[in-house]
Amino acid sequence: MNKRKLGNSGAQVSAIGLGAFSLSDFYCPTDTEKSHAILAAALNLGIILIHRTYMVSALLKSASKAGIACDETGKRGFNNIPEHLTGELDESLKRLGVETIDLYYIHRRDPSLPIEEVAETLVGFIKSRKIKQFGFSEISPTSLARANAVHPVGAVQSEYSLSTRAPELGLIQKTATLRTSLIAFCPVGRSLLTNKAHSSEQAETMPFLVNNLRFFEPNLSNNVKATNGFRALASQMGVKASSLAIAWLLHQGDHVLPIPGTRSVEHLKELAAVTEIKLSSSDLDEIERQLPIGWAQGDRYSDAQWTGLEKFC
Repeated sequence: MNKRKLGNSGAQVSAIGLGAFSLSDFYCPTDTEKSHAILAAALNLGIILIHRTYMVSALLKSASKAGIACDETGKRGFNNIPEHLTGELDESLKRLGVETIDLYYIHRRDPSLPIEEVAETLVGFIKSRKIKQFGFSEISPTSLARANAVHPVGAVQSEYSLSTRAPELGLIQKTATLRTSLIAFCPVGRSLLTNKAHSSEQAETMPFLVNNLRFFEPNLSNNVKATNGFRALASQMGVKASSLAIAWLLHQGDHVLPIPGTRSVEHLKELAAVTEIKLSSSDLDEIERQLPIGWAQGDRYSDAQWTGLEKFC
């Protein structure tokens, strides 16, 4: 497994990670035994960047999150005050059975607090050796620059793929300049960039996708039609469409770290081999021709799902 730097610390991690949302019930009910098998296989394959604390042991490079809180009615909100973040961090350390977390995220910004104050809190965690680096999820390039002025930001997690190109409006450039890792989640477009996209019937059984506009009709049918040429190109190149989509991401910068998810050990092995795929400039041009910016129909989130995220421009 090829390695890449994680942020500014000099730490080396696998060039691709594992997005562990797929090991939870986020999309549909999971199988604990299979999930444990996938984590064990990830270790054997050298994949040591695991996102989310779900079933992550002290053997793994862990990435934990905080910043989302629910009130007494169960309504979700955002809380970045020091007391809340400290409590969440201590709980994560306890669950993981470790003294230090490699990368600690603010999953959603609390707009009532200046990001500089939040960064100061996180610097305190580094000084107390509870974390090694910190990051933010789906923040704008300007917010990243403000936080980085307080302390180097290790990573920004953002949806980035051939179906979601918003990070190219400044985030991928700013993270490269600041030597901040860009953790690319949903690198295969929630199945649109695979050999077989989820059907509308499948999407209706998944708590997240049932509200995702790209999986509403007629958007879904149009999106599947738009990606057929990409699937044909991948077949001509002798790889799966998902592998080609992730390989494209790896060619967008040495600081880009895709974190695909899977529920199959065999698929995980395919993903691990992606780092060996070398794309020429003509390959990249042909991928761009098949999937030019703006091809996807439907927003990537519903109105409710956009709450707490920063758009780029």
